[in-house]
Amino acid sequence: MPELHWQKSSFSSEASNCVELATAPDGTIRLRESDDPTTTLTLRPSGLHSLLAAARREIANHP
Repeated sequence: MPELHWQKSSFSSEASNCVELATAPDGTIRLRESDDPTTTLTLRPSGLHSLLAAARREIANHP
């Protein structure tokens, strides 16, 4: 597999606990935690959209 270009979330600080993502050649989106880069979550773009929408709902319901 080609090496992926990982990008850190703009919501992550300069410290640890960063969320990183990369687009794979097959069009899937890969997510990982910078403290454990060997574990990744693979999603299709629609799955990432659903994940983010659920997180936003959760945050809105628990201010």
